[in-house]
Amino acid sequence: MLVFGAIMLLASLDLGHSSSAFNKMWEEWKIKHSKVYDNQTEIVFRRAVWEKNMLLVLRHNQEASAGEHSFTMGLNHLADMTAEEINEKLNGLKLEEPANFRNYTLKGVSSSVIPQSVDWRKSGLVSPIQNQGTCGSCWAFSAVGALEGQMKKRTGVMVPLSPQNLVDCSRTDGNLGCRGGFISKAFSYIIRNRGIDSEHFYPYEHQNGKCRYSVQGKSGYCSDYHILPRGDEKTLQAVVASVGPVSVAVNAMLRSFHLYKGGLYDVPNCNPWIINHAVLVVGYGTQGGQDFWLVKNSWGTTWGEEGFIRIARNKKNLCGIASFAIYPTL
Repeated sequence: MLVFGAIMLLASLDLGHSSSAFNKMWEEWKIKHSKVYDNQTEIVFRRAVWEKNMLLVLRHNQEASAGEHSFTMGLNHLADMTAEEINEKLNGLKLEEPANFRNYTLKGVSSSVIPQSVDWRKSGLVSPIQNQGTCGSCWAFSAVGALEGQMKKRTGVMVPLSPQNLVDCSRTDGNLGCRGGFISKAFSYIIRNRGIDSEHFYPYEHQNGKCRYSVQGKSGYCSDYHILPRGDEKTLQAVVASVGPVSVAVNAMLRSFHLYKGGLYDVPNCNPWIINHAVLVVGYGTQGGQDFWLVKNSWGTTWGEEGFIRIARNKKNLCGIASFAIYPTL
């Protein structure tokens, strides 16, 4: 609340004469996000990046208050990182060439009667939000999220699965751990390995480690996976409604995405064919006449709407939400 109050104070001040307010906000922000820097050089650099992002957030939110934007931005834990750093360290999704995509059929999926809204969180098919840290393991979090939903449907019990298991062990299938990976190859590893451990048995460590999968901790499995038609939001909607949470890829390169706080994310310049980050569609709906996708991220609960984002739906595949969608079958 103190930071919010300072933002309101800054909104009424000449930004050139508000250094004391900036200092107060900077100190509060560091405490809130447990930020500690190694030396004075890093402090100066991080403060400069943070201040630039502060001005961006302030300007955007003033425009949002005037009705120019449908979402707000905020100073989350990423506010001291440049866009280049975030895209390099956090957005580690890798994609197959289109020629390698499997043919998809809507087998077992009813597209005749599709609900107007779906939120799989209400059915317990979505595990708690986690924070991948500065490891490019988004692909692993997305993959386990889709599989968790299918396991919950099969067993009736939600057991969070281990992204670390994939980070450490699926490198033999072509993934690169914290340097990035393929969602499909995460599923290929689980199929070949005949299982994946639970998060409790094989906890996340924010870094690469030695593979230590054990059948004792096995809590999930799959036998196949399906890749949906590229850019087809209608098919994605039908699958999310009938199957459950679906792994997807999005364009997460923009500062507006990095510092997203809440509301309907609708950015016209979010290119649908430049995708670099794996997330999980857990539902969809409509608000104020605009359709949206409900998406789970892996950047912690201080990002977005307690870890989630609502991305505009049926807006010509905004941010590439349907450019690469994939889900496992048991």
